[in-house]
Amino acid sequence: MDGYIAKEIFNDKIGFAYDDLIILPGYIDFSVSDIKLRSNLTKNIKLNTPIVSSPMDTVTEHNMAIQLALQGGIGIIHCNNSIDEQVEHVKKVKRFQNGFITNPVLLSPEQPISEIYRIKKQHGFSGIPITQNGRMDSKLLGMVSFRDVDFVKNKETSIGDVMLTDLITIEEGSSLEDAYEILKESKRSRLPVVDENFNLKSLICRKDLANRREYPNASRNRTTNQLLVGASVTTHLNTNERIIPLIKAGVDVLVIDSAQGNSLYQIKTIKYIKEKFPDIDIIAGNVVTTKQAKNLIDAGADALRVGMGIGSICTTQEVCGVGRSQATAVYKVSRYAKSLGIPIIADGSIKNTGHIVKALTLGASTVMLGSMLAGTEDSPGEIFYKDGVRLKNYRGMGSIEAMKQTSSSERYLAQNENIKVAQGVSGTVVTKGKVSTYIPYLVQGVKHGLQDIGSNTIQKLHTMLDDGTIEFEIRSMSSMRDGAIHGLYDYKK
Repeated sequence: MDGYIAKEIFNDKIGFAYDDLIILPGYIDFSVSDIKLRSNLTKNIKLNTPIVSSPMDTVTEHNMAIQLALQGGIGIIHCNNSIDEQVEHVKKVKRFQNGFITNPVLLSPEQPISEIYRIKKQHGFSGIPITQNGRMDSKLLGMVSFRDVDFVKNKETSIGDVMLTDLITIEEGSSLEDAYEILKESKRSRLPVVDENFNLKSLICRKDLANRREYPNASRNRTTNQLLVGASVTTHLNTNERIIPLIKAGVDVLVIDSAQGNSLYQIKTIKYIKEKFPDIDIIAGNVVTTKQAKNLIDAGADALRVGMGIGSICTTQEVCGVGRSQATAVYKVSRYAKSLGIPIIADGSIKNTGHIVKALTLGASTVMLGSMLAGTEDSPGEIFYKDGVRLKNYRGMGSIEAMKQTSSSERYLAQNENIKVAQGVSGTVVTKGKVSTYIPYLVQGVKHGLQDIGSNTIQKLHTMLDDGTIEFEIRSMSSMRDGAIHGLYDYKK
């Protein structure tokens, strides 16, 4: 045997980080294009790309969630904001792509065309069905868009005077595939769905057809065709005031956001959600031990976030002296959780694609990224320059700056404390461009890693870990230096 199997390495008394280990190469009998990264986010939700964006206020709002879902991952909207703001972010993700839109924006023929300008400004679109009373299940009379009113000077003109009445529709009960064929042939941007009395039942958009074609791996709800999105909540007593509107907005998964998840408060929150909303999946955490994991799984968690104090902006281990080395935590917790059918998310300490490969190899089903996504154009915040370098702000949710907002304090169970102890810092990261180009780059790097190991799926990777096919070595400092770029005056990537 050339190296050591995971069971031998992690029986040691030393905790290991990703950089402490190197995976030995396996046998390749497939091409990179044969590799599929589809994996479980939770017991019931699968992703084509095993990447989740962290629920941090400098990482994930609706732009990040949309772009990541289009690439096959999922974004978790942070809760360091008002309930209305968080709900609106979820709604924006859900409105971005639909199958049958059952609650479209509607107008009546008596309303003025100024309403179209308002809707265009508020929602960013203007293709609007016109029904008899401006409501669903009312007779469809026409369609109107911004181009129908662009040159009409009198903004008080009735919509009924400018709307398009030569309509192409589809009958209620038809499939999405049938609808898309009609959209292709008609070249219309909207297709109303009507019943036998010509009452409007739903709406289908051409843009959604284009998105299905352009993003075949996108994370979608199979029933509604909407993009998947998650949202974080805390364990505060009033958190149900946030949970209920999030679920009404269509959120697909709730993440209970806590630095130390093994608490009475989180267990109560999990049980409350499962009792009131049994169909919603819950990602619980954070945990780093099997004892922590057991309590949350017993309470009803559908997935676990693993990691404590190892993020680039996190100081929990330094301030509190509590946490665990991430590679060890991922391996130990994933072994236990897998025996109960619960997937884990490796959260923190991921700086490159090699770390993603190692996290997946050690048993994680997905990885959660913070700093690696904070520098993209799709994260919240403005790009600015310092010393000629393009930067964006990135802060830990345990930083004093973030804890000035109540929800972040709740994550660290410190909302009622007069003295705030920082468990994170605020900093900056270099910009990385758009998620639409950055994620495919990460995915390709991960695929090359799996190919070198000899696995064409994440499920096979986990099987190879369990049966001892995958071997590791513990690296010395000299070995780490050799494995990094060295001996050059300068270089380009």
